[in-house]
Amino acid sequence: MVIIMKAGASAQEVGAVVKHIEQVGMRAHLSQGEERTIIGMVGDERPVDRTVFELMSGVDRVVPILRPYKLASRDFKKDDTVILINGAHGHPIKIGGAPNPIALMAGPCAAETRDQIMESARAVKQAGAHILRGGAYKPRTSPYSFQGHGEDALKWMAEARDTYGLAVVTEVMSPDQVPLVARYADILQIGARNMQNFALLNAVGLSMKPVLLKRGMMSTMEELLMAAEYVLSNGNYNVMLCERGIRTFETYTRNTLDINAVPVLKALSHLPVIVDPSHATGKWEYVTATSKAAVAAGADGLIVEVHPNPALALSDGAQSLTPERYTKLVTQVRRVAEAVDRTI
Repeated sequence: MVIIMKAGASAQEVGAVVKHIEQVGMRAHLSQGEERTIIGMVGDERPVDRTVFELMSGVDRVVPILRPYKLASRDFKKDDTVILINGAHGHPIKIGGAPNPIALMAGPCAAETRDQIMESARAVKQAGAHILRGGAYKPRTSPYSFQGHGEDALKWMAEARDTYGLAVVTEVMSPDQVPLVARYADILQIGARNMQNFALLNAVGLSMKPVLLKRGMMSTMEELLMAAEYVLSNGNYNVMLCERGIRTFETYTRNTLDINAVPVLKALSHLPVIVDPSHATGKWEYVTATSKAAVAAGADGLIVEVHPNPALALSDGAQSLTPERYTKLVTQVRRVAEAVDRTI
């Protein structure tokens, strides 16, 4: 259920509602707008008498949320969530909610060497990116494939952030890694294979760091939103949903970009939606076209793989753009953004 307080409800009235929610064994989650406060009730609602809340001072109305995901739902929060990233050099980055600019995240699949990550950071920054992506820990299909450089890679990305004024997004693979990765990264990425790793979702929720949650390759949109609910239920409301392609019967691309997911997720949820055209297609030739489609569909950001020399990449070289190609992508995407009244 969602309890909508009257305009101008006092802190004491809000506090009384929160106290009663906790007394009946539920958890309260506040969404405070400019005029009204909305209180979400999370837990088993069956024994709760909603009329008790309707009669409390300061309460306007009580609205049931029928969807299984509560905090991620538009019913809980009508306005788009805007996530504030503390970028380097004191320049904050806002993700989500028009008219905020479309966020550009770019960089190599894996941080292979210090020189490679520094060169990548310089190139994507020059092209217009706001956030550097790169993998320190790599979940690979084969145990014999390159698995990442761990903390050394985190240090390289943090140095690149400080040098070029970029925020950093990188993947965390297990709950025990969260404190270490959170020390270096600005955004914690949950990869597609870990979307339903509930212990990990709880851990990043408790970290209070912004989270980029990738959709599982065979997961429905509702399952993605339920995964986001785990993070939100721990009090961390800084969650971005990422569409990165789903597995279908098609073999000409690595995955199939579900462009439907962008408008559908934005209708169902207030959370920002990011698109990963690199993993969606698996081939650099299609990344620019799908990036333009994602922006036209309303995506709040793009996360694109860029490598100084894709032919020598230790992972995902086939889907990585060169810096020159990424610069052209940004130019074209900017035109599409302007056509739909957005900016980059």
